[in-house]
Amino acid sequence: MAKYVFVTGGVTSSLGKGIIAASLAKLLQARGFTTTIQKFDPYINVDPGTLNPYEHGECYVTEDGAETDLDLGHYERFLSTPTSQANNVTTGRIYQTVINKERAGEFLGKTVQVVPHITDEIKRRMLLLGTDGKFDIVITEIGGTVGDIESTPFIETVRQIQWELPEEDVMVVHLTLIPYLNAAKELKTKPTQHSVRMLSETGVHPDVIVCRTEHPLNDEIKRKIALFCNVKAGNVIESLDAKTIYEVPLLMQKEQLDLIVLKKLNIQNYKQPDLVKWNVFLDKLRNPKSTVNIGLIGKYIELQDAYKSILESFIHAGAMNEVKVNVVNVHSEKITDENVNEQLAGLHGLLVAPGFGNRGIEGKIVAVKYARENNLPFFGICLGMQMAVIEYARNILHLKGAHSVEMDPNTEHPVIDMMEDQKRITMKGGTMRLGSYPCTITKDTLAYKIYGSTSIHERHRHRYEFNNTFLKLFQEKGMVTSGVNPELGLVEIVELPNHPFFIGVQYHPELKSTVEQPAPLFVHFIAAAKAQAAKKG
Repeated sequence: MAKYVFVTGGVTSSLGKGIIAASLAKLLQARGFTTTIQKFDPYINVDPGTLNPYEHGECYVTEDGAETDLDLGHYERFLSTPTSQANNVTTGRIYQTVINKERAGEFLGKTVQVVPHITDEIKRRMLLLGTDGKFDIVITEIGGTVGDIESTPFIETVRQIQWELPEEDVMVVHLTLIPYLNAAKELKTKPTQHSVRMLSETGVHPDVIVCRTEHPLNDEIKRKIALFCNVKAGNVIESLDAKTIYEVPLLMQKEQLDLIVLKKLNIQNYKQPDLVKWNVFLDKLRNPKSTVNIGLIGKYIELQDAYKSILESFIHAGAMNEVKVNVVNVHSEKITDENVNEQLAGLHGLLVAPGFGNRGIEGKIVAVKYARENNLPFFGICLGMQMAVIEYARNILHLKGAHSVEMDPNTEHPVIDMMEDQKRITMKGGTMRLGSYPCTITKDTLAYKIYGSTSIHERHRHRYEFNNTFLKLFQEKGMVTSGVNPELGLVEIVELPNHPFFIGVQYHPELKSTVEQPAPLFVHFIAAAKAQAAKKG
């Protein structure tokens, strides 16, 4: 059986429970333990797949096709270990399972209640990853903030697990905030005390308190928190604001969080942490030799979490190329034929981001045209690849009004069409082409140079695809379809050979980029932007 660590949050949301959980997991992994992280979200949606990016940030997709919380992206980027359906559970999924069991008569006529039926289902899922022997330690992040009505069943389940399992097999890490009052020039511990008291009133007592703070905590403050929150003085840890989330594991190592956890879980045989690759990455990240300006063309740029995996992939690829990637957000709705030169001036590369719906589409097409005509390195992902196809159809193939049927169902030239297996679907949630699929790459192409292989697997999330009815025409006019799905013949990669760097992919390479294994497409795109910057001087 695995050991279990639960991470809760107090005082306010968005403190970074996911980063603390991922950092702890990274330190334990570096000491030789197989570790995984799961996220329990308190909202009623079955998954984030139908949520607007403005509501919840990006929807992260796992290898097995689960649409999940973006924190799972952090887990994978830190651990370089794939997550799955089992790693993200919502209140909606819990209730859906219990209600389906009730409809099937599995409760034998009993009154179905939050306790024990809902909590039993939560417990089953919380312990699931630790029962097959694959993991030594399972870290579970509880979404929301202690005191939220929505989180109550999850906290109650943690209490039951603490009661049922041996004391050395389970522990709770509570993340809280120590605000600094500038007028009084003082750090305040009272919010933390109230948060821990509220958690304790539910029957769950934290073993470790991690304090987010803008200023260092002195020993007196730590002792005060320990005394009033009833934890050992050495188990109060400061988590100072960091310049990058990738510094947090080292900050937690300095605070000995991993050693505190190992001691509480009564794990005595462990090695010194191996963080050589991590430190090499950080060294390159902190000491770039030059800067590149990359235009991110999207329609959700007001919320950075909407493109979280893309932004993190830029960081990984930038470190690999020893450059600082300066991301310039450009709202696609604001780009027109008249102002495109002004909007995209000073860029060394252009990435057209994924998305859904008609808003901002014409701006994306104008941006693609600019990149193609001005030999500006271009990278299109999912919808970005589709915009490259539409732009080429309109301006090179002279197919007037060419479009995607998503935006114009009556277009005369539907160069992007709905996938056949999607046309019969009426339910929206979890029904797109999701998860990892194979792609066969043609030799002597840019894609082959990037991947160094004729066979790859990448993750998908889309309903629309390149319309193969137009395939021959595109190829005759110079667009290379360098990657296709071997089973269905779906076009996965398009590129232009007579261009410094012009590639569009139907899949989402950003979902597989990690600190130790950056996504090849991003690495080569940033390399092309670096060459462009050097050329411009």
